[in-house]
Amino acid sequence: MKKFITTITVLALSASVLAGCGKSADSGESTQAATESSTETGTQAETGTETVEYGDDAYVDGINVGDYVTLGEYKGIEVTAEAPAVTDEYLQSYIDYVLQSNMVTTDITDRAVQNGDFTNIDYEGKIDGVAFDGGTAQGYDLEIGSGSFIPGFEDGLIGAAIGETRDVTVTFPESYPSEEVAGKEAVFTVTVNSIHTETIPELTDELVKGLEGNCSTVDEYRQYAYELLMEDEQSTHDSNAQMDILAKVVENSEFKEPPAEMVTRYYDRIKSNMSSYAAMYGYDLESFMAATGSSEEQLQESAEQASREIIAMKAIADAENLNVTDEDMDEELAKNAGDYGYEDVEEYKKALDLKGYKEYMMTEKVLSFLFDNAVITDTQPEETAAQETSAEETAQADETETGTAAETASETQTETK
Repeated sequence: MKKFITTITVLALSASVLAGCGKSADSGESTQAATESSTETGTQAETGTETVEYGDDAYVDGINVGDYVTLGEYKGIEVTAEAPAVTDEYLQSYIDYVLQSNMVTTDITDRAVQNGDFTNIDYEGKIDGVAFDGGTAQGYDLEIGSGSFIPGFEDGLIGAAIGETRDVTVTFPESYPSEEVAGKEAVFTVTVNSIHTETIPELTDELVKGLEGNCSTVDEYRQYAYELLMEDEQSTHDSNAQMDILAKVVENSEFKEPPAEMVTRYYDRIKSNMSSYAAMYGYDLESFMAATGSSEEQLQESAEQASREIIAMKAIADAENLNVTDEDMDEELAKNAGDYGYEDVEEYKKALDLKGYKEYMMTEKVLSFLFDNAVITDTQPEETAAQETSAEETAQADETETGTAAETASETQTETK
């Protein structure tokens, strides 16, 4: 868990804030993927139902950053980072995930429903003979024994044959979210359309030939998986180090209040990103913020911090000749247009906030420069774990003494799902 403010580079300095695109790409950790999932276009951004057009000083190219920051030391920054590592357990968990994603499905036609089967059903629920909202479905896939339905429903289907229709009587829990049905008895008329089983396959030479990696043997696939995970661990290591370096650069520098328009732009993008993230988990923004302990004040603080970070990076870009040229932009856009489904580069440009995208490219160059010129000490995972355990024990001791640590932390921290 981290303070909300420390997540700002993910939320605000990722490309999803610095640039936008109308078409979505594959979801992932990269900032490029974040760029493609953004909805900001041109110099406008959607905030709820309102469309906002930003002025020049919402972008660092529209201001003289020297008016807003006096850089401190930014070379030779010392940070620690957990060394990238892939344990045997981690490798096996990845392979298990791959196997589970390649389940062997077998249709069942010669027996009735058993616990653990996967069924396809139609059902209609009634209370006192009257159908109720949400109690009817056609072609619903249900794993028997999963516990995804109210108690008694799945057990009531055990022994049912394909094509059979039976009544299953259940009682909704008193705590059921819908007051209309909570605590009431209901009768579901259920028809079993089909039954199948799913079995986890063994990792064999034959299986790996059909998996990604172009491997022919199990040993080759294990090596491929190891290298894939190690690449991801290295990327995480580098990103974490870059964020820690940037935090120290900002800490070492002196700032004046950033342009209000810039802060507003980041605030809008952070809020838009949070709304998208909330929707992924079935929340509206207000509920998501409540569940994560976030507040409007924290969003505002994060937007201000994002503005300071981008101003500092622009100042470094000016000092170290790391600014992005028009030629750099054209080359990058030409390279990416086809990758994201655009046949024409000009069409791709129309879907982007080009000013924001240019900022994103600049931050990539600056963060790489800071990383290359930093002193990074790698710690082994067990060292990091010991440090975290020690810190947790210290925090617990402090909480015991004060009795208010949890309340204080809840105001400044948010848990990520």
